Amino acid sequence: MNAADQLSMLPPQEVSLDVLREKYAKGDETSVADVRRRVATALAALETPERRAEFTERFLWAQEQGFIPGGRINSAAGLNIKATLINCFVQPVGDSVTGVEDGLPGIYTALAEAAETMRRGGGVGYDFSAIRPFGSLVRGTRSRASGPVSYMELFDASCKTVESAGARRGAQMGVLRIDHPDIEAFIAAKDLGGLSNFNISVGVSDAFMRALEADAPFALVHRAEPGEDAVAQGAYRRADGLWVYREVPARALWEKIMLSTYDHAEPGVLFVDRMNEENNLWYAEELRATNPCGEQPLPAYGCCDLGSLNLTCFVDDPFGPDAAFDFERMREVAAVAVRMLDLVLDATEWPLPQQAAEARAKRRIGLGFLGLGSALVMLGLRYDTHEGRALAARIAEALRDAAYAASCELAREKGAFPLFEAARYLEGRFVARLPEALRDAIRVHGIRNSHLLSIAPTGTIALAFADNASNGIEPPYSWTYQRKKRMPDNSMRSYQVEDHAWRLYRRRSPALDPDPDAALPPQFVTALEMSADDHLRMLEAVQPFVDTAISKTVNVPADYPYADFRDLYSEAWRAGLKGLATYRPNAVVGQVLGAAPQADSSAPPDEDPLRKRFEKRPLGELESVTSKIEYSTQEGRKTFYLTVSFIRVEGVSEGRPVVIERPFEFFMPASQRTDGQQWITSSMRLLSMLARAGGPVAKALADMRDVVWEKGPVRCGTLTREDGVEVPVFHDSEAAAVGFMLQRILVRRGFLDSQGNQVPVTQLSRQLAARGVAPLSAAPAASASPAFSTSPAFSASAGKCPECGARALRKLDGCTRCDNCQYVGECG
Repeated sequence: MNAADQLSMLPPQEVSLDVLREKYAKGDETSVADVRRRVATALAALETPERRAEFTERFLWAQEQGFIPGGRINSAAGLNIKATLINCFVQPVGDSVTGVEDGLPGIYTALAEAAETMRRGGGVGYDFSAIRPFGSLVRGTRSRASGPVSYMELFDASCKTVESAGARRGAQMGVLRIDHPDIEAFIAAKDLGGLSNFNISVGVSDAFMRALEADAPFALVHRAEPGEDAVAQGAYRRADGLWVYREVPARALWEKIMLSTYDHAEPGVLFVDRMNEENNLWYAEELRATNPCGEQPLPAYGCCDLGSLNLTCFVDDPFGPDAAFDFERMREVAAVAVRMLDLVLDATEWPLPQQAAEARAKRRIGLGFLGLGSALVMLGLRYDTHEGRALAARIAEALRDAAYAASCELAREKGAFPLFEAARYLEGRFVARLPEALRDAIRVHGIRNSHLLSIAPTGTIALAFADNASNGIEPPYSWTYQRKKRMPDNSMRSYQVEDHAWRLYRRRSPALDPDPDAALPPQFVTALEMSADDHLRMLEAVQPFVDTAISKTVNVPADYPYADFRDLYSEAWRAGLKGLATYRPNAVVGQVLGAAPQADSSAPPDEDPLRKRFEKRPLGELESVTSKIEYSTQEGRKTFYLTVSFIRVEGVSEGRPVVIERPFEFFMPASQRTDGQQWITSSMRLLSMLARAGGPVAKALADMRDVVWEKGPVRCGTLTREDGVEVPVFHDSEAAAVGFMLQRILVRRGFLDSQGNQVPVTQLSRQLAARGVAPLSAAPAASASPAFSTSPAFSASAGKCPECGARALRKLDGCTRCDNCQYVGECG
């Protein structure tokens, strides 16, 4: 009896049934068999009429034997809905605000395209490197740029708000090249838990790695012209037209990446030159980013559908004396899987026409596997040994050859992908490693799919369709553990989950001690029981047989020494890998899985009312504050109104129910949306999206106050000195002034403290209780700002006051003093 038969005999786990029903079973479907039949029928419908019945049964057989189509396919195939069947996308992002420049869509254009992709169910990766660095010139508006990290926050807020098809939230990968002048800000972007809807990775070049090995300086460069301050500090233009903003020690920059990923698991690293050197389409595209989990390096508008073979289904006589892996059956199933994934490209709804065109031209698919760790256990092999890695490499090689052979046969039947050029394709480094017979077949018949292999993370499909066989290429996390899962009502539920291999072993040994770790054979080794180097060596063994990439996390325990950790990524580069991600349990991201059950508590779990998400505006009235804003610039005086609406939200804090008030909508009345103030309307919409999603409003407003332009200071609002005298406040841009005035509204409302920081939930609750439930009066309008003055006391060359923002700092009696607000700073 093989493992596929034994899988059907095991009673399903509760978590497997719940995941299946929540994510994949649709309508009247109640079982795995129902989902498989729907998928097989939907894909076979694209074959010729006379062969549809034949392929329906063939596709159903392949799934019963271990092929699991990707989550998007299982959740949407055959349903006639506008959801995509594709897991992986890369969205290009340019440096302009809108439109298209140098072939790349502008930032807000890209934001809209990505939102549409996520709404249809796709995960999206981006390379933000084209966006000009913080402080660089924006000649069209005579202002200075805010940098890529600030724009990433817009994409993060959009992802929070956009509901993906199939009841799944959007997923994103943000990439920045290591030579971008804002790379240090990017590395630190998630230090305090920000960008929570992003995975982030640094795109590392071979040039940087060579500088690192030589302990040499490394230039941070960009095509955008730097601001005057950067030029004054030594920025210069190279012969290739790029501006060198500054040079940094390569080792110091690398240390920042290592410390960040050691502390909170990000950023990951993508070796972008290696990705391109190994690309089958090296002659037709450039790879700059990956999908959210890193297993698919893709070009602009690139896309790929995924599927996995459950390797435990090909283990005959598991745990027995004749345990063996059935390579021949795996090859047969793989050939059918390639045909199914190729059909997905024709069956899917495409979010964007650019993605459809890209897919038609290249026909990328990504066949991989799951359950490697569990299969090795069933075969009596340890994951962290040479024997385990050798078998994994044999499996990957056999899968590669079967997939490429099947794609050649499809090319004979249906034609090669349109961008196929035999001579150039065969020159590719990966294709050059194929057996000569396969290369000859490609030369004669072509190949249907430009890329065929990808090992993805398979958490939920492994739970729903494979009885919790190990995830992708990973070893088992634990033989039994508690898994936290977010429920539809946003609460968290814990399940007792058991590893598939462990369940099979217990079935064979019913007298086994109830202790899950008692009397287990030596091949039962978990992710945290092996060294980081053992994880790395498994990647090194399998990657040569995968034409795209592998999503793998090197798990290390919380007490793993940093001295042992810091060289992992350099070793990955030397081993020829395309990238690496690590995970060490930490306070910022916590952990989804817990090896030990959590203790029961009579107190209700905390539910932060600041983070509670609202899908739409509730019916009825919301209390609101409208403030008249008047400010002056060198261009004259401007006036408009801003309105903030508030909502009362219930939650639990420190085990007690609370009710707080928080902002819900920001807007400017429509009659004021002149051409010069459309950016304010856009900002209000994004702030509203962030507020409804429970995002960090305080941080967003603080970031607005950092926006800089080159039209001179903006005079808006007042600051009260200790002696009671009000003095005007100066800002670096209109956006900064608006951010300040919105802060003042929220300060007066009690939502922010006097410095613009978030007031804690308990204090917000006490404030609201003290005010009662009666309607609150609007806050007084901001003080009118007098006309802008060009008094010599306010000079562009003077220092900026940290208190009021005026360019009015000067030295007086050895101390720094502001002529506007009388602030006294450092002395001596």
